[in-house]
Amino acid sequence: MSPLRVVVADDEKMARKRVTRLLESLGDVTLVAECRSGEEVLKHLDPAQVDVALLDIDMPGMSGLEVAQVAALRGVPVIFLTAHEQHAVAAFEQQAVHYLLKPVDAAQLVRAFERLRGRTKPAPAGPLPTRVALTVRGDVVLLAPADITHAVYDGELVSVHTAQHGYITDESLQELEARIGSEHMLRVHRRALLNLAHVERLRSQPSGGYVAVLRSGAEVPVSRQVARDLRKRLGV
Repeated sequence: MSPLRVVVADDEKMARKRVTRLLESLGDVTLVAECRSGEEVLKHLDPAQVDVALLDIDMPGMSGLEVAQVAALRGVPVIFLTAHEQHAVAAFEQQAVHYLLKPVDAAQLVRAFERLRGRTKPAPAGPLPTRVALTVRGDVVLLAPADITHAVYDGELVSVHTAQHGYITDESLQELEARIGSEHMLRVHRRALLNLAHVERLRSQPSGGYVAVLRSGAEVPVSRQVARDLRKRLGV
């Protein structure tokens, strides 16, 4: 089994050094980079070079949650390391592999890496799902993944949209993202998934992000953190 290639980010030097020492003790891990800020991590989020990013959440400038949005777009898994339990829900909305509370020990890292390896095992070859079943108010609605234009979480409920209809579902964005697959949907905001095939225009925002305008007329927020990568995906 090849060593896991890891990038670590924490603005606190002592916390950062503690994690790197733990990684060195594991033996089957290669430390690719040790970063002091979210902006620095972005330079290393290349899935050809890195297998996972260990991110502190509270960092000056770009937070770990903001970095995770970019990591998701680039295909790099994330494990959060933080001293604050209140970030757990937001962390798993980013489809994090794991969420570990500081101070982290070697056993916790081993379990997190085992979870990562289990999640990234190649699945048996097979056709992509032709339809996605959504639970909607007790009923089951079947949708073709290519027909889903976007999905949005409003803080309480998740709505899934096609060009003609919108459906309130019991599922989380994380569950939808995993089931629909990255071929059709991309995480463009902490609270939004977007099907790029339905984008007609990107309207710039003062924040540095965009509003994606779809052919249906719907509008989807694109965070500043993923705007540059999204432009590349669209060939802009």
